[in-house]
Amino acid sequence: MGAVFLYLAVKNLTNTMKAIKIELKWAIIFTITMLAWMLFEKTLGWHEENIANHYWLTLLFIPFAILMYVLVMREKRRRHYDKKMTWLQGFITGAKMALFVALLSPLAQYITHNYITPEYFNNVIEYSVTNDVMTRTKANDYFNITNYIWQSAFGALGGGLVVSAIVAIFMRRS
Repeated sequence: MGAVFLYLAVKNLTNTMKAIKIELKWAIIFTITMLAWMLFEKTLGWHEENIANHYWLTLLFIPFAILMYVLVMREKRRRHYDKKMTWLQGFITGAKMALFVALLSPLAQYITHNYITPEYFNNVIEYSVTNDVMTRTKANDYFNITNYIWQSAFGALGGGLVVSAIVAIFMRRS
């Protein structure tokens, strides 16, 4: 009896892993792309001398994020759904990817703020205080690794769900 249960559990786990393999792969690609984008921002000085424009320049990453949701749904439609996909199947595919991106985002934030741009928080705090955007106390409370980890996780999940809902409209095929 125990051997049968173990066999069924392993088989179920294998099927589950096959079902999420594409979304997990694209979440990892998304995270690597995001880290490359952070390096790009750092290289262009958006975390230092051009930090005043960082808040809107970082929005230029959005087309890349949308593209990755298109690509995950396209691959899922082609490989898993026999070239057909409903809106719901597309949305669920994107939602799974969004969840994985959200789960990977603390690691991405850690890498970003410890290795790619360790001076970012000091720079943005100084900019915010010097330009009367916020007080030092509020800047310190807002610009820190803990807050950014939470923001990135919830932002990845919320933004990913919205993008998934929209992209799934265009990716459906009958």
